[in-house]
Amino acid sequence: MSEKIINLRGLKCPLPALRTKKVLKGIASGEVILVECTDPLSAIDIPNLINQTGDVLEATDRTEDLLTFRIRKA
Repeated sequence: MSEKIINLRGLKCPLPALRTKKVLKGIASGEVILVECTDPLSAIDIPNLINQTGDVLEATDRTEDLLTFRIRKA
């Protein structure tokens, strides 16, 4: 099973969290998405979303202006 990359670069709060939630609703249990965001508030919003949905945040990576979240659908 491959990771699906979700490009949310350039979107501002709350759109990255809302789009991530929509994608998670449309995938099967066990599938993995890689979410790429540039909005600094995503560092708070995406983990909070994952806590609410019960999915698994497997990894978070932050470079100079890019946040990447690896999420597995529960």
